[in-house]
Amino acid sequence: MISTIQKWGNSNAVRIPKPLLSDVSLKENDPVEITVLGRDILIRKITPKPAHRTLAERLEEARFAGTYQADEYDQSAVGDEVFW
Repeated sequence: MISTIQKWGNSNAVRIPKPLLSDVSLKENDPVEITVLGRDILIRKITPKPAHRTLAERLEEARFAGTYQADEYDQSAVGDEVFW
């Protein structure tokens, strides 16, 4: 497919036809990474990071049996800390 680089505000842009985007599973507002490889430009879809998991979810995933309890820690002041 041949296209033309065109002015878009203070930048330049290339329009990508919808069927071409569909072929590579991209749609409007998808995040992409643009990389220069030698004299070529590569546009690649960014895969979203997995959602944050809580400690309880992580323990459940690890099939942790029982209750989780942190070890006791020393509460003596080192500086000007005040413990209530």
